[in-house]
Amino acid sequence: MLAYTYKEHGKFILEEKERPVLKDPKDAIVKVTLASICTSDLHIKHGSVPRAVPGITVGHELVGIVEEAGSGVTKVKPGDRVTVNVETFCGECFFCQHGFVNNCEDPDGGWALGCRIDGGQAEYVRVPHADQGLNRIPDSVTDEQALFVGDILATGYWAARISEIKPDDTVLIIGAGPTGLCTLACVLLKKPEKVIVCETDERRIAFVRKHYPQALVFDPRSEDPESFVRSHTRHRGADVVLEVAGTEKTFEMAWKCARPNAIVTVVALYDRPQTLPLPDMYGKNLTFKTGGVDGCDCDAILKLIGEGKIDTTPLITHTYPLEKIEEAYELFEEKRDGVIKVAVRV
Repeated sequence: MLAYTYKEHGKFILEEKERPVLKDPKDAIVKVTLASICTSDLHIKHGSVPRAVPGITVGHELVGIVEEAGSGVTKVKPGDRVTVNVETFCGECFFCQHGFVNNCEDPDGGWALGCRIDGGQAEYVRVPHADQGLNRIPDSVTDEQALFVGDILATGYWAARISEIKPDDTVLIIGAGPTGLCTLACVLLKKPEKVIVCETDERRIAFVRKHYPQALVFDPRSEDPESFVRSHTRHRGADVVLEVAGTEKTFEMAWKCARPNAIVTVVALYDRPQTLPLPDMYGKNLTFKTGGVDGCDCDAILKLIGEGKIDTTPLITHTYPLEKIEEAYELFEEKRDGVIKVAVRV
């Protein structure tokens, strides 16, 4: 089968590999129908994910059809259309039982797919702990509608959930890339009083204004972020800040734009360590929430999609066949032609 493979630092190639087989009774084999490229894939390519294993098939954002299911799999069966979770989790350890599935204690727990074990930018993928890692797609939901459920949409939903958003809150979202847009869609479900989006890319600003007109969007290059946010809030800053951009400047912006006693949820993955200047923060009494997505809300997200309450299909701006995935990566990495997300049809 064709598989897009991480060979070494800075190098991915499309190559022929053996089709995966069941290794455990809890495994399932999924025939991939639609995949996508994530910024985390680029982090692997450029060495920002040291735990990534050379030789693995990349890709962790996909949907498909169950081809085979091990004898221990009870929730899905061959022929089911499914989303594939970015995280592998056993459902049984302390962390899984408390909903912290990103910290699953299984050897393959957490982000393994397309990082430490073969992922889904391929014709087939083996999914460990399939009862947790696969979710059936309702008949009314298309592959395109479900494509981001297992990763960036789960991330946005998780971020909104842990941010404790209240109806009278002003929420600041920093970054309107793909994950930021999914976060925006999920924050709006909480119905806060006001949502402000900070973004520098003019095409993404236009995208927010077109698809999410209820949000107020600004460019920090032309507006001072602290002044802008304060002028649009009642409490000397945002009640909740979600940092989804992942730069040193945006990390600093997040805590500076937060009001005293606010919640700052860090969604972004950074290329290098960030600094908490505690003397400057002293007295703001901020609560930071950080880390990888606990992707255990996929059934709830699929239900919301089926009810028409979430629609992320506008994020798919380009579609390529698997045979041309290298062209898709070039487009995505170079941010050409107004690209937001690329679907890869298998």
